[in-house]
Amino acid sequence: QFHILESGGGLVQPGGSLRLSCAASGWTLSHYSIGWFRQAPGKEREGVSCINGVDDSAHYADSVKGRFTTFRDDANNTVYLQMNSLKPEDSGLYYCAIDFYPRHYDDWTSRGEYDYWGQGTQVTVSS
Repeated sequence: QFHILESGGGLVQPGGSLRLSCAASGWTLSHYSIGWFRQAPGKEREGVSCINGVDDSAHYADSVKGRFTTFRDDANNTVYLQMNSLKPEDSGLYYCAIDFYPRHYDDWTSRGEYDYWGQGTQVTVSS
């Protein structure tokens, strides 16, 4: 049975760091594109980052460039989102999503590109 699980969320002060994990069972993540999205209350779900299954290129929303990094750990079949210098506006429910048919995207932030979604992990940045 296919399953993905996000973890690593929590409460952190502004300026702090968190590392989110997207772990899979039932398939090998290294073949696929993995997107990270977040949704704050009352707002649309937005793309945060993507690691492309074609060439492992990483893409980031302008709001997180220079602060967030996404990378694979193939040995553990996990993709991570390292989040540094966190701000209150980074708060939200963070989801990882899988595209089983990776390609060079016109728009990696489009939710329609992704085929399977996790349940999310909550990130709260507050003093």
